[in-house]
Amino acid sequence: MAATTRDALDDEETQFSSIPKIDEENKKKSPLTLSQRLGLPDFFSPDVWRASVGELLGTAVLVFMLDTIVISTLESDVKMPNLIMSILAAITITILLLAVFPVSGGHLNPVISCSAALVGIISMSRAIIYIVAQCIGATLGALALKAVVSSSIENTFSLGGCTLTVISSGPNGPITVGIETAQAFWLEIFCTFVFLFASVWMAYDHRQAKSLGLVTIMSIIGLVLGLLVFISTTVTGKKGYAGAGMNPARCFGAALVRGGNLWDGHWIFWVGPAIACWAFYLYTKIIPLQHFHADGYKHDFFGVIKSLFGSDA
Repeated sequence: MAATTRDALDDEETQFSSIPKIDEENKKKSPLTLSQRLGLPDFFSPDVWRASVGELLGTAVLVFMLDTIVISTLESDVKMPNLIMSILAAITITILLLAVFPVSGGHLNPVISCSAALVGIISMSRAIIYIVAQCIGATLGALALKAVVSSSIENTFSLGGCTLTVISSGPNGPITVGIETAQAFWLEIFCTFVFLFASVWMAYDHRQAKSLGLVTIMSIIGLVLGLLVFISTTVTGKKGYAGAGMNPARCFGAALVRGGNLWDGHWIFWVGPAIACWAFYLYTKIIPLQHFHADGYKHDFFGVIKSLFGSDA
């Protein structure tokens, strides 16, 4: 497995995805059609669907472990539970990314799949398949957690899901504690963009991925996510706010299984990351070409638009 991973890193055509190499000579002979740019053949590819199983199972394990970490650290008596939570989350994410990378490219997050499709690392069709698999996996992970925790813990900690507010007991009865919708929305955008800019960027750029190595890249991604969880929960200082989600599938799984207050402002955990993905994509188009080297299918969004209007990419 280690040898296979090293070979994948040496191959510039397979960075951060499990896409087969493209015949460069055939690419030069004829421009890609709109169907090819959208990756519609991926919907009929057994390999893509097999890879999506890795995304489904990996996301299920990720959600089960992360939500368990959230509950266990908040329930503990440590002085800074959010710090412990962030460290454990970083370790967990790194391990699971390394485990799933040889199968599907190790996305486990609609943010990564969406941004990879916009940039052109994978096709739009593959991204859709992955995101659906991630949402199903997140739901299964939340169901597994619900099956092993007591109802009181489930209610107290909202199944470890993404929350803006919670109902807490006050001196004069139940009160709602948390942060405002606008504050959570901007935090979601900023944290997701920083996540893409500071870590996933390295995986997309084959020069950095090759020089740093797979383990280092995945460790940086896990570390950055852990730091952002810590920062987002610390900067607000409000109980009831679970921190920036940065993974819409994880938030969706817990909300679908637990319901209740997890649906309050749930759109933030989708719209915020979507805006961040678009901002990151526009950034890659603005900077000089020599500063960003991402290889793969030429599926980037602007290329799809050019094909739609019959222009050569």
